[in-house]
Amino acid sequence: MKSIKAMQKILTPQDIQRGNFGLEKEGVRINDDATLTQTPHPKQFGDKLENPYITTDFSESQIEIVTPTFETINKTYNFLSLIIDIVNENLMPNEYIWTQSIPPILPEDDSDIPIAKYNNQKDGQHAEKYRMNLANKYGTKKQLISGIHYNFSLKDETIQKLYDNYDSNYTYREFKDQIYLKIVRNYLRYRWLIIYLMGASIAADETFIDECLKLTNHKDNKNAYYSTNATSFRNASCGYKNIKELFPRFDSVDHFIDDVNQFIKDGELSEAKELYTQIRLKAKDPTDMMKSLKKDGIQYIELRTVDINPFDKNGISINEMKFLHIFIIYLLMKEETDYVKWQEEGFINEEKVAEEAFNPEMRLTRDNKEIKLTTWANEIIYEITKINDAFNLDYDDIIANMHAKIENPENTYAKKLMHLVEDEGFIESQLKLAQKYKKQSQKSLKTKLKNSPDARKYYNMAIVDDNIL
Repeated sequence: MKSIKAMQKILTPQDIQRGNFGLEKEGVRINDDATLTQTPHPKQFGDKLENPYITTDFSESQIEIVTPTFETINKTYNFLSLIIDIVNENLMPNEYIWTQSIPPILPEDDSDIPIAKYNNQKDGQHAEKYRMNLANKYGTKKQLISGIHYNFSLKDETIQKLYDNYDSNYTYREFKDQIYLKIVRNYLRYRWLIIYLMGASIAADETFIDECLKLTNHKDNKNAYYSTNATSFRNASCGYKNIKELFPRFDSVDHFIDDVNQFIKDGELSEAKELYTQIRLKAKDPTDMMKSLKKDGIQYIELRTVDINPFDKNGISINEMKFLHIFIIYLLMKEETDYVKWQEEGFINEEKVAEEAFNPEMRLTRDNKEIKLTTWANEIIYEITKINDAFNLDYDDIIANMHAKIENPENTYAKKLMHLVEDEGFIESQLKLAQKYKKQSQKSLKTKLKNSPDARKYYNMAIVDDNIL
C-alpha cells in the first residue's frame, strides 16, 4: 500500500471518512437478582428470523441487536441506541439487559440454560440444530459470552480511486479482495491493542466456567472473582474460541476457502461460521458464505474483538466506533512485515494482553522479538496521529483519549471496572448499571418517539402488535 503522502494525492479526507458502518450487540436478559432469565424470547419482538433488528444469538435469553448499514458512524450509533431503548422498554418490569460480556449468575446445570428456539421452517430447524451442536461441543455457559461486532466496508468509489491509481495486474474484484485481506492480516497482528484499549471483562461470578475463574486473583465481597492483571476474559484463553486454534490463509479468497473447507473435512468445524476468528470476511449471501465469497468476493469485514462497554448504555461509545474506523484506515496503510508466523504470534499476543496486560513483567512479541506493550502501543498511536493530521479527520481528542489509556492504565475500562468491583462487587455493580440504563432508555425512548417520525417507523418495524401511529 502507498505511503500517506501518496495516498493524499489519491484520496480526499471525505473519501477516508466515508464508509458503510453497522453494529451487532449481544446481551443476555437478567432478572432483578442478576440471575439469567430463563423465559422465552419476548413475543413482542416477533419471529427471530424475520425481525430485522432484534433476534437471539445462542440462547433464548441472549438478545442480539442488529443495525442496518449506514454511511456515517453517528447514524449507526444513534440507531443502535434507539433499538436498545426499544428493547429495554419492552422487557418485563423485572428484566434487564446485562452490562457485561461475561455472563451473570448462571444455573448450576448447563441444561437449564435455554437454547434459542426457532420455527419449524428449514432455516429455523438448521439454526436450532447448529446451536445444539455448539452446546455439546463447547458447553452452554461459554456460549453466553457476549460482545460487540463492528461491521465496515469502504465505499466503492474509494476503492475505485485506489484501483485506478494502483499499478497491479489485479482485476477490480481481486483488488477489492486484497484491500480487505490486508486489513484482516494487519488486524490479526495488532488486535491486541483493541483488547487493551476496549477490554472490559475482568470478573466472573462463581457460577461461570472454571477456565475463567482460574485466571482471577481476587474475590469480591460476595461470590464473584476478578483479576487485577486482565483486560478481557472474553478474549482470554477461557473465552469464546475454537477448541483448536485454526490459522486459515488470508493471502487470497480462494486459499481462505480451501483452508476452511479442509477444517470442515477434518472435523475441526461443523460449518464455516464456526470459525471464530477475531475478524471475519463477510459475503454477499450469508446463507452460503463460502460459495458467495468465491462468486462475489469480500463485501465487508466484521471486527469481533470488542467487549461490551459497561460504562455506556449502548455497550459501545461513539468515540470507540470512531477510533476503530481510523484504526482500520491505519491497518490499510501500514506496511506488512515478512515474518512467517505472524498469525501464531498475533494469537499469543491476544491472550497475553487479555490475561496479563497490567503485569509489569509481561512482554509482547513482534516479529519474534520481545517488546513492551507501552512501547509498541505508543508507536501505533503516533502513526495513527500522522494519518489523522494528514487527512484532517478531526479525531484528535479521540486519539488523545486512547493515548491516555496507554500512558496510565487507570484510564482503561478494565481498571475502572476493577475499582467498581472492589467497591461494590461484580454482580451488584453491574445490576445497578443495568437498572440505570433501563431507566435511561425508557426516558429517552419517549422523547425519540415524540419528536422523530423515523423513530416511530423503526419502532413499528421492531415490535409486533404494538404499532405507534
